[in-house]
Amino acid sequence: MPRITVPRDIYFGRGSLDTLKALQGKKAMIVDDGGPVKQLGVVDRALAYLKEAGFETILFEEVEPDPSVETVRKGAAVMTEFAPDWIIPIGGGSSIDAAKAMWVLYEHPDIDIYDVNPFNMPLLRAKAQFCAIPTTSGTGSETTNASVLCDYTTGIKFGVAGFEIIPDIAILDPDLADSMPRTLTIFTGLDALTHATEAYVARFASPFTDCQALYAFKAVFESVSKAADGDKDAREFMHYAQCLAGMAFTGAMLGISHAMAHKTGGMFDAGHIPHGQANAMYLPYVIQYNAKDARAKARYVELAKEVGIDQGSDDVIVAALVTHIRWLTASLGIPQSLKEYGIPQAEWDAKVAQIAENAMTDSLVMSNPRDIDTPTMQKVLQYIYDGKDIDF
Repeated sequence: MPRITVPRDIYFGRGSLDTLKALQGKKAMIVDDGGPVKQLGVVDRALAYLKEAGFETILFEEVEPDPSVETVRKGAAVMTEFAPDWIIPIGGGSSIDAAKAMWVLYEHPDIDIYDVNPFNMPLLRAKAQFCAIPTTSGTGSETTNASVLCDYTTGIKFGVAGFEIIPDIAILDPDLADSMPRTLTIFTGLDALTHATEAYVARFASPFTDCQALYAFKAVFESVSKAADGDKDAREFMHYAQCLAGMAFTGAMLGISHAMAHKTGGMFDAGHIPHGQANAMYLPYVIQYNAKDARAKARYVELAKEVGIDQGSDDVIVAALVTHIRWLTASLGIPQSLKEYGIPQAEWDAKVAQIAENAMTDSLVMSNPRDIDTPTMQKVLQYIYDGKDIDF
């Protein structure tokens, strides 16, 4: 049965971090990465507000850029000892995703986090509620039903998903995103653009998700470059748009751009490919592949028209959309192929078949608008590596 679930309360606007003063409870655990968010004083401000509300607090500040299962287990053990009634991650998607998975293990310590999926997600909130405070503008994790973790033994990301881990409260304070470095602003912003695009064409899109995805696509498309240059109004606009994109893909799911990004991020000796950068590289090729499906093509045309691309036949408009996205991403310093990114040919040849197999295990394959199998997935990946337009 189709379902739409979002946080019960979303507080937004500059200065909205002070909403923490109104929380009701006794103990709160803040989860962050101990990095810029801490150094910029955001955590100290949050602690002060919680103290004003009468909370006893504890910090867990060991979250990696791609949170590991080991870190999640460690954080859950701290929760078990401290027994918070509020879990409050502050930071990017990594801190929020890690805290979500910790929450599951805190409430259900005997569960295997690898086994949690939308069909067996246990009930939460017997011990704690969850308030997410994003400081980046891209993942939408403060409003989604997913937690993306990394198994460092394989270099592969996997998801923990279910409607129970959608936060109770999201606080969208653009003041917290103003200090994002240019590169992080670009990567997270282009991740949000991919969220909106894939959600709009996904098999499970609905009227409830379409309005969010369409608005978010236009807002991100028109604002991400200005936000990267430090425009505060654009950054505020982006902070809200990425949240709407998160709501959209929570209801509609995503597609093979994310399936490939999840399985390539940690696979190469050259180093980790940031998630948003991977999606920005893959999205134009995915549009070309999916546009062979009539429904998907019509939806890409609607996205294109939303940003003023409206001249010619549907095929011409979709081609122009691909060109515009490539121009946008290139102007922001995104490589246009995996070869350009710097993946050596020999390493690629040795790993592409396994990457294709891994990508096909991602649950987002089933919501992609056009069917795909493992040989075709490998073919798509090869075109992305070579930088060749997809024509099949």
